[in-house]
Amino acid sequence: MEDQQARLRVKHWREVWNTEIIQGLAGRDFLTLRDFTPEQIEALIELGLALKEARRRGEAQPLLTGRFLAMIFRKPSTRTRVAFEVGMAELGGHALHLSGNEIQLNRGESLPDTARVLSRMVQGIMIRTFRQEEVEELAQYASVPVINGLTDLLHPTQVLADLITLRERWGDLRGRRLVYVGDGNNMTHSLMLGAALTGMEMVAATPAEHGPDPAILAEAKQLAARHGGRVEWVQDPREAVRGAEAIYTDTWISMGQEGAGEEARVKLARLKPYQLNGEMLAAAAPGALVMHCLPAHRGEEATDEVLDGQTSVIFDQAENRLHAHKAILAAVMR
Repeated sequence: MEDQQARLRVKHWREVWNTEIIQGLAGRDFLTLRDFTPEQIEALIELGLALKEARRRGEAQPLLTGRFLAMIFRKPSTRTRVAFEVGMAELGGHALHLSGNEIQLNRGESLPDTARVLSRMVQGIMIRTFRQEEVEELAQYASVPVINGLTDLLHPTQVLADLITLRERWGDLRGRRLVYVGDGNNMTHSLMLGAALTGMEMVAATPAEHGPDPAILAEAKQLAARHGGRVEWVQDPREAVRGAEAIYTDTWISMGQEGAGEEARVKLARLKPYQLNGEMLAAAAPGALVMHCLPAHRGEEATDEVLDGQTSVIFDQAENRLHAHKAILAAVMR
């Protein structure tokens, strides 16, 4: 890791935090990556790496002393909850866990009223929920920054952690080939937007019945063309992975769809050819990275062989959730 940090020439966190770009993010919502410029995404990646290096050295980062983050969870979580709670603590602040069963939102209180109440008590709100519209409505009525911790449509905080992980491994992201195989879901959408904004070449391979949202695909293609990258959607996973420098997959049955019965069985059958296994990895470029946002259904969307293989970075991704979240928090809640 020290060699990687030297190669990346990681700046001190105060230097990055005090840049005009990061200062300009104060008070901003973090709802989707498409709300940010490539320069702002780059600055958040740099801040995440700098905060990670400071943590490695045992250096305190008291950027949010005395500030509070309300965390609304309408979906269960491991990485998101732990990363935001630990992140706020390491930045000198406090995080409040609010499950759907513990607050009045699940008993009929409106999102606008929830936003107005919380805004008078905390300096930031993170929400992990189902519909993207809920996040946007919360942000509309909140007077403090709102962070999208996951919706059925998007997962931007995960992709920032993924970009940090790839930067550590590759250095420059521009022109690198990332391939996603599996279900066209929230990860597919945010990965396409993240790749487009960083000038990467990304191919998403999914069955026709489970492709990405057409509007997001079209927007990602436009962003990629504008910033020197390329985004494609195909249906043939074997063709897609040729030359891939990283292959990304995700669970085939998204959170909230577990009890879908016959529909789920049909979906799993369609996705079987998209399993990330040794044969698929062998068709990629030598040393291709294996990526998964976790939790993994081992033996379904990916095999143990690749998830635990020498080029797997799945636990680096999980760790980097902490540093990505800290970068977002330190930027928007400053």
